[in-house]
Amino acid sequence: ELRDLASKHPNLVLVKLDVANPSAVTDAAKIVEGKLNGTGLNLLINNAGIYTPAASLETVDAEEMIMTYKTNAVGPMLMAQAFLPLLKKAARESTEKGLSCSKAAIINISTIMGSIEKTPESYFKPVISYRCSKAALNMLTKCQALTYGEAGILCVALHPGWVKTDMGSQEADLTVDASVRGLLSVLPILSEKHSGTLLNWEGKAIPW
Repeated sequence: ELRDLASKHPNLVLVKLDVANPSAVTDAAKIVEGKLNGTGLNLLINNAGIYTPAASLETVDAEEMIMTYKTNAVGPMLMAQAFLPLLKKAARESTEKGLSCSKAAIINISTIMGSIEKTPESYFKPVISYRCSKAALNMLTKCQALTYGEAGILCVALHPGWVKTDMGSQEADLTVDASVRGLLSVLPILSEKHSGTLLNWEGKAIPW
């Protein structure tokens, strides 16, 4: 499907990437740098995630926890590190004031299931490894905001909703189209006041 899309849109470039593999992350950053022809990168969206529906406190093991953390929390950290020079370059060369996605931004796709305060409302699905890894991602986003904000880079975590995908299943509330349209409407309105926060696909704040 991606190759088909790329064949119809010459400005779409596909880059092979496994966020759980540090060398693959480094290689992808080099390829992107080459494609940018000396310009910076305005927007990095960390969307890769894995989810094990059966991961309860009784059944989850160390291997499952570590595997999920590698993709959901460590991966976005490595991605930000690898693409940081390109993001900094975009921020330096931008004429825009403040922080924004059109200047330079890291968007981590998170979930309300990473919210500690909101856990009682959704704990009918324990999904321990997913919840813990996304809570870690939320903390990472906050730390990135406090660190990279000084370089002019906006850092925000976004909850796309419960979406009808392979991961979300057909039980989910939102269609892919509704979720993506919502996220695309939120990205342009993000500013420094949102840096280090967790928002949903409608731009509403979610407590940590």
